[in-house]
Amino acid sequence: MTRRLGRRIAWSALAIVLVLGLAAVIEQQRIRRVLFVQQLFSGADQLASFRTLARIFPVRRVPAPAAPSPLPAGATAALPAQYAWAGAARDTAALLDATDTTGLLVLHEGCVVYERYWRGNDAATPWVSWSVAKSFVSALVGIAIAEGDIASVEEPVTRYAPELRGSAYDGVRIKDVLQMSSGASWNEDYNDSNSDINRFGRTFALGGSLDAFVATLRREHAPGSFNRYNSMDTQVLGLVLRHATGRSLSDYLARKLWGPLGMEHDAQWITDDAGAEFAAGGLNATLRDYARLGELYRNGGLWQGRQLVPAAWVRDSVTPDAPHLQPGHRASSDSEFGYGYQWWVPDGSGAYSAIGIYNQFVYVDPQRAVVIAKTSANHAYGTTPGEASDREAEHLALFRAIAEAVAGR
Repeated sequence: MTRRLGRRIAWSALAIVLVLGLAAVIEQQRIRRVLFVQQLFSGADQLASFRTLARIFPVRRVPAPAAPSPLPAGATAALPAQYAWAGAARDTAALLDATDTTGLLVLHEGCVVYERYWRGNDAATPWVSWSVAKSFVSALVGIAIAEGDIASVEEPVTRYAPELRGSAYDGVRIKDVLQMSSGASWNEDYNDSNSDINRFGRTFALGGSLDAFVATLRREHAPGSFNRYNSMDTQVLGLVLRHATGRSLSDYLARKLWGPLGMEHDAQWITDDAGAEFAAGGLNATLRDYARLGELYRNGGLWQGRQLVPAAWVRDSVTPDAPHLQPGHRASSDSEFGYGYQWWVPDGSGAYSAIGIYNQFVYVDPQRAVVIAKTSANHAYGTTPGEASDREAEHLALFRAIAEAVAGR
């Protein structure tokens, strides 16, 4: 009896130790998340963090297919030594260095003509997409509509996500959310510790629910009248997709794009503690796999003879179709870039781009048959307001110069 009691006490003590140990690990992980979020936009070196976010946050795996589809090699091209920006000739190598570039890949007519990595990255290094993920989410919405899981872009998001009733998104069309015109209030000022984006970051770091956070937003403008860049609009699209398809975003991406595109490497999608993906920016993948999305869109959604994304969806995604979405300065937008369905349309040249913070890009120039993918960790990003540190418009000037050089104008 005494021996049996002793064993029970020992097992109970071991269980307590294990529980306390697990709690300590969980708490340590949350501390790491908080520290990561706190040092964003501080000027700190982000290289190690951006390569290893899957060790800091929970993730869902997006498996690569057993037989990847290789990107064929083309004739090697050199980057132009200079590009025109702000009325002056700028040095290409200087921009790549100043923005902590980790990878740059250029496709011309579907072939790799330039590929180089820096700062410890290589072709197999996973890297956080940030808002480049938004363009993947847009493609998934187009597929879900084509397959009948979502009726149309005219449907209100609350038909599929009833938990958003009473929030800024109550009754808002899917189309308005796709076009960053939901009317929801949002402050994406990275320098303001109390901005919505930084408030969101703290919630996420502490394990809070992304779905619950979205439901706290209130309406600022009439839906479909003002183009305000709002990462939570993409989070809403992710919620709609999860309800409409009955699958996680990661699983749906694997089935509809990652496998059919023959991606070379597994991806990981960061989630909250409840398992909901960070749709607006949590995808982690390799440079070549980011470039494949651009090549898919350059070809109107067609990949090796198979229509993965409807051609009409690709066209609509990169065509601003209302005054508040057109490129150029306008009172009805917080950006001078135009906007489509989660794709930026910088000007009237026909080129468009997925853009993520810290200078992540998938740039597509259909006229010149060029796709450019870039990963970066620009330590200055967000440390001052606007272009001076973010250098997004300057990158687009460089990409135009690269496309002209590669295609012979």
